[in-house]
Amino acid sequence: MNSTRKTVVVVGHGMVGHRFVEALRSRDEAGQWQIIILSEEKLPAYDRVGLSYYVGAWDPAALALPGNEYVGDDLVELRLGQRGAAIDRAAKTVTSSTGEVIAYDALVMATGSYAFVPPVPGHDLPECFVYRTIEDLDGIRAAAEAAGPGAHGVVVGGGLLGLEAANALRLLGMTPHVVEFAPRLMPAQIDDGGSSVLEKLVTDLGLNVHTGVGTANIEQADGGLKVTLSDESVIDASLLVFSAGVRPHDAVAKDAGLDLGARGGILTDLSMVTSDPDIYAVGECAAIEGVCYGLVAPGYTTAEIVADRLLGGEGEFPGADMSTKLKLMGVDVASFGDAHATTEGALSVVLHDAAKGTYAKLVVSDDAKILLGGILVGDATAYAALRPLVGRPLPADPASLISPAGAELGADALPDDAQICSCNNVDKASICGAIAEGACDIAQVKGCTNAGTSCGGCVPMIKKLLEQSGVVMSKALCEHFGQSRAELFDIVAVTGIRTFSELIAKHGKGSGCDICKPTVASILASTSSDHILEGEQAALQDTNDHFLANLQKNGTYSVVPRMPGGEVTADQLIVIGEVAKEFGLYVKVTGGQRIDLFGARVEQLPLIWKRLVDVGMESGHAYGKSLRTVKSCVGSTWCRYGQQDSVGMAVLLEKRYRGLRSPHKIKLAVSGCARECAEARGKDVGVIATENGWNLYVGGNGGLVPKHAVLLAGELDDETLIRYIDRYLMFYIRTADRLQRTAPWQEALEGGFDYLKAVVCEDSLGIAADLEAAMAKHVEGYKDEWAAVLEDENKLSRFVSFVNAPDQADPTIAFDDSGERKVPVLLGLPQVGAGVGADTAAVGK
Repeated sequence: MNSTRKTVVVVGHGMVGHRFVEALRSRDEAGQWQIIILSEEKLPAYDRVGLSYYVGAWDPAALALPGNEYVGDDLVELRLGQRGAAIDRAAKTVTSSTGEVIAYDALVMATGSYAFVPPVPGHDLPECFVYRTIEDLDGIRAAAEAAGPGAHGVVVGGGLLGLEAANALRLLGMTPHVVEFAPRLMPAQIDDGGSSVLEKLVTDLGLNVHTGVGTANIEQADGGLKVTLSDESVIDASLLVFSAGVRPHDAVAKDAGLDLGARGGILTDLSMVTSDPDIYAVGECAAIEGVCYGLVAPGYTTAEIVADRLLGGEGEFPGADMSTKLKLMGVDVASFGDAHATTEGALSVVLHDAAKGTYAKLVVSDDAKILLGGILVGDATAYAALRPLVGRPLPADPASLISPAGAELGADALPDDAQICSCNNVDKASICGAIAEGACDIAQVKGCTNAGTSCGGCVPMIKKLLEQSGVVMSKALCEHFGQSRAELFDIVAVTGIRTFSELIAKHGKGSGCDICKPTVASILASTSSDHILEGEQAALQDTNDHFLANLQKNGTYSVVPRMPGGEVTADQLIVIGEVAKEFGLYVKVTGGQRIDLFGARVEQLPLIWKRLVDVGMESGHAYGKSLRTVKSCVGSTWCRYGQQDSVGMAVLLEKRYRGLRSPHKIKLAVSGCARECAEARGKDVGVIATENGWNLYVGGNGGLVPKHAVLLAGELDDETLIRYIDRYLMFYIRTADRLQRTAPWQEALEGGFDYLKAVVCEDSLGIAADLEAAMAKHVEGYKDEWAAVLEDENKLSRFVSFVNAPDQADPTIAFDDSGERKVPVLLGLPQVGAGVGADTAAVGK
């Protein structure tokens, strides 16, 4: 044992406290310091910045910071649920909340901050919450569940956390209201122009925004709250969340006689030393020369400085980069440098596109040569390149840098000392140095430099630096699987593995992420006929597949029944109309020749699909990465120009490939002649009739760069056409990357289109029989997903409007065991009549 070893006590185990421990342990090669951590929370350090990701997952492990339990490290002792209650500076001890007295040689205060609750009458009612910890969110969730779907919730504060809290309420099925005293949202980060765009975008997504008003009074009323605003307007709500800013946790320091800043916080110098030379403060609780910084990036800097000081270094706080980039409800918002143009002589260059919902502003020096700051709303793709240029000469005209048709900044435009990762203070030279020493992918650059390990906003620029250096990028699916999607497909097909947990245990690492989980779910679905909501696989699905419906921007879902080849019976049309009328749905005929019903709530989906299944309609898979539609013209059956039965072929193909899971959505079309009324050459697989058979086109896509399909083979009979399509689709499913459409997949194949043609038409790889057998297995095992849900009470239980709803029966559903299958009966709703449902129900069985 090292007899000279010293003890450092860390009070607080948030993100900054954990960063300090990591920094000290990584540098203290001689083991000079024993670390004891006192954590008031019962959970080890987690990503508080990503707190909104907890909503929906409800799994604390999803936010856990890597290595936060220090397993196997004898020099770190973590005491959870035990806060630092008092400091005896003379004795150099800390007394914990359990009464234990711990001696220290150095003390690091990492107590962070707490949510400020304004002294509004009624602020302490049980229906009022703050948005700060996982425990807070658990309380909000319980209240939202008790209130029920559609209940109103108020968020006091329209800053960063306020909008995140409002989004959390929205995800919980509530109707959120945001109350901001300032005249605009996010007043500290963006200006009036950016805020007007942001307000329009979030309002379209279902938020009710009240700016320029305060909260005057809160009182209980009718089982909820009556919230009165300063303009005397009233919001009837079920709960209220305060997100009106934070205050530093400095009470224990104050009681110990440490100096505080004028506006609170533990006063430190630039070396993070407090008024006691043996006590340091880091993160949000530190008032560095009187200033508290509320972002994680400067907090990490303070942690690194103290670790350096304890080992004899002389680091000092260099100042803070207060740049922020985030995505609120899918809306990009970024602010960097002197965003509000406070510098004397500063000029602003603004591009405001109201039609597209974007706002971009660059703040430049009076000669328009130096970038001082900027704001981006709606589209923040330029952030990674622009932020490192703050304080530096612009490489091009400022207007061109934010214009859609203007100059694009490459990595070569940045000087070596440009800060790429502001969270971890990593410059371009450090990243390029790591690449030169062998880091050949983003994960390795992260491991060498820490760049990109916090907010991730710099990852696009890291990728550019890798590409500029000539590095061949890794094809690893994500950090949990070193294999590509195609390689994982082969592993599943060969080994017969049927669960994500077994696959990651044997061929990956960690617990998975939102990249590999849905990808593996798709692979499992492509290699089996198991229902996607069966067992463990249900937890892997993204939002759309989770509810077998397409999530719309207002939080409701669309219902899209399948209409093979565009065919639909009169009875089916009648039921679609009845459903649309009864549930108040918006009806739209799509370009793919089917009917979309928009505006359904989650709990309504089984009720709607019961009606549709009863008249023989199936899931249209509009929500899945799978076959969407097979469009057709009327063909030779009706059209005098038709050369083949395009409708019949379209119906055959749609029924053959329905439910086929793939790397991305796939669409087909069949035209009855060269007049191309079905627009087949714009589809992933396009079939055009000729006098002597069918021409087969492949690889047509929409998207940013639309592609026409290319002729693969001509004059095919029915049997050969289907055989070639089987091979093409299954080869695509086996070898394409995650979310790769057929057009870029074809272009990326080594050997190009000639290689593809040889594989599909000439069986150059000798795998044609395997591809056809795999497709035959899919066709044989197909079952309608929604019909299967309606037959399974466990699957039905997931269709609730808010997360983890109480386990209670929907009063409109009961189960009828009298028929051939267990189906829900819709109580209190008009049933499908005998003329519509009774004779046609067998079609869906």
